[in-house]
Amino acid sequence: MRQITSINNNWVFIKENISIDNAMAAQGEQINLPHTWNNLDGQDGIGVYVREKFWYRHELNLEINDNKRYFIQFEGVSCTANVYVNGIHVGGHIGGFSTFRFDITEQLKNGQNTLLVQADNTANEKTYPQVADFTFFGGIYRNVNLIEVETTHFDLSYHGAPGIQVTPVVNTEGNCELNIKTFISNAVDSLEVKYSIYNAENNVVLENITSTELNATIENPHLWNGIEDPYLYRAVATLLVDGVAIDEVAANFGVRSYEVDPNKGFILNGKPYSLRGVSRHQDRQDMGWALTTKEHDEDMELIREVGANTIRLAHYQHDQYFYDLCDKYGMVVWAEIPFISVFMNTEEARQDTLNQMKELIVQNYNHPSICFWGISNEITMKGDKDKALIENLNAVNDLAHELDKTRKTTVANLCILDPTSPAATYPDIIAYNHYFGWYMGELEDNEKWIDKYHKDFPDRCLGISEYGAEGILKWHSDDPKVKDYSEEYHALYHEHMAKIFDERPFLWATYVWNMFDFAANNRDEGGVKGRNNKGLVTYDRTIKKDAFYIYQAYWTTKPMLHLCGRRYVNRAHKMTTIKVYSNCPSVTLFVNGQEFKTIEGNKVFTFENVPLVLGENTIAIKAGDLTDEIKINRISEPTDEYVLVDTTAGEVVENWIDITTGDMLEFPEGYFSIKDTIGELISNEEAKKIVLDAIEIMAKNNGKIPMTEELLKIASPGKLTDMLSHMGVKGDDPEVTKINKELNKIQK
Repeated sequence: MRQITSINNNWVFIKENISIDNAMAAQGEQINLPHTWNNLDGQDGIGVYVREKFWYRHELNLEINDNKRYFIQFEGVSCTANVYVNGIHVGGHIGGFSTFRFDITEQLKNGQNTLLVQADNTANEKTYPQVADFTFFGGIYRNVNLIEVETTHFDLSYHGAPGIQVTPVVNTEGNCELNIKTFISNAVDSLEVKYSIYNAENNVVLENITSTELNATIENPHLWNGIEDPYLYRAVATLLVDGVAIDEVAANFGVRSYEVDPNKGFILNGKPYSLRGVSRHQDRQDMGWALTTKEHDEDMELIREVGANTIRLAHYQHDQYFYDLCDKYGMVVWAEIPFISVFMNTEEARQDTLNQMKELIVQNYNHPSICFWGISNEITMKGDKDKALIENLNAVNDLAHELDKTRKTTVANLCILDPTSPAATYPDIIAYNHYFGWYMGELEDNEKWIDKYHKDFPDRCLGISEYGAEGILKWHSDDPKVKDYSEEYHALYHEHMAKIFDERPFLWATYVWNMFDFAANNRDEGGVKGRNNKGLVTYDRTIKKDAFYIYQAYWTTKPMLHLCGRRYVNRAHKMTTIKVYSNCPSVTLFVNGQEFKTIEGNKVFTFENVPLVLGENTIAIKAGDLTDEIKINRISEPTDEYVLVDTTAGEVVENWIDITTGDMLEFPEGYFSIKDTIGELISNEEAKKIVLDAIEIMAKNNGKIPMTEELLKIASPGKLTDMLSHMGVKGDDPEVTKINKELNKIQK
């Protein structure tokens, strides 16, 4: 029978791009896996982190059995890998997120064997992702195992697949038509496969000895029914040769049916089941992607606590362990590949999208939680007119349908993508990333866009694949506004979004961007470097932001109560506003032990004109048996400790000095300048060209993604100075002076 041995411990990490001969002898650093070399510099916000080819070395001491085969299995190496055993190259793998294996039998010897892995996260044009708003951590960041099997065994060589494929289909009578296929290497005439199906109570419900394929019926199956009842069966396939068991594989599976309807949204097992949930990146503060089961468990517990019933696992294949957790806890999953942002028109990159989709599907086919295969994310950042892009998207979509006829394909479209574009309409169901009320427009534009799309395309299934705003815990406001980065605006934004989604059940799914703050090393926004702060929970998972609780109020039935504003301690007001989130019908507020008021509400309870005394105040709330309490300190004079003071381009443009002439920048009335909105500038062809040319130069100088006309349209309500600020451009940049002088020549 197969033996699986973890070899995570006792590796040497060699942080040098050197030859294999030198790597065999280099001293290096003693480490255990999982590991990344970017856990710190990938989150520090300096803008440059190490993207290089480095080595890992491990010594294997083995007693070789000549009748066995030996495979090395890697569950994730970023972003490409080359593997050597005793100095001999046994294989390479392109793509940083999937399982891959090599048969190393012929290279092994009795005694000590040296395993060398070169991990490579350098920039290239052969694998995705290359451009995206997150850090590409390098290293062997998931588990490594040695697998020992008989010569005849369940296959280990097909794209990292498990060797067993389980397809349960609910028929019109409500029974499960079960198909199980197994794949065997080095088959012999006398082999048989014994199939045993166990229920969740570990009782055998079906058993059969046949060939490599089983077709059977489970009558009146217990359905996998999302978070309400995520019931799992287990299929065990035992390989018999001359009646003797020589190998075994197993897979959990769930019996469920689902549909997606343009008007009813997602339907699970014949009943409407609104999918409301979150997106997740796989990194953690000071750890990067090198997570253990402990961190995965913690993430799942937080997602369950907020009440989500669906997760978009973005923007790549996640750890098998996390998909297992989704099966176990009933999360409906959108799984995707990192075909993201900027299309690379090379044959290698095209093949990479197909390879990554094939690996995603064959490795994860058995998970009942997965209902959607995501083809791409915002891949039209440079436009949707490239025929090669459209062909690539359709090729990946067709491959997904070829490999899996039981699931839907979907896409996360860039918000400005024309709904009639062939880049927007090819998959089974559609979703858009929208940031009205943050990057563009007003909060109310969200429902306006959704309702117009639903009216214009009534036969299409529409979801919202991303939405969010930055919320940074050190910033607070009594009058929160877009781009103040306050926790209060973050919460206000999500109050609005939770409400409008609750009122629109036709949306097949909605996903908060993001469940957790995550590393994006090129970012310097809101006074925090190297981080996207849109999470409902902080990067280190220690603090749930106020917005976390508005979703808990909408998504959970267990009574909950949360008092907002606990980090906004010092307030210079005699009266203040207190906000509460709860799914209870009424809430009572107490001030310094005295009952203030009881109000009825629906998820959001706002208490106005709450009196404060100088010094410390105790604010408490009660709903049924639930209570919560915070402390507020009334101070005599206002403080700016909670206000982001932006000393970059957007706020101090009047003080920008022309470093070449010593003159102040000019903003003549009736002529364009850098103080105009992006929308105003791109409405004039001459001004648009000046802006695009200058931004390309400044983006390159500051290590940012060049802005296309499509991306400028997204930011059209904002000022050019704001965008330059977010790009890290300083007021004394010569390009700022140059672009302003050129714009000053154009009359409005």
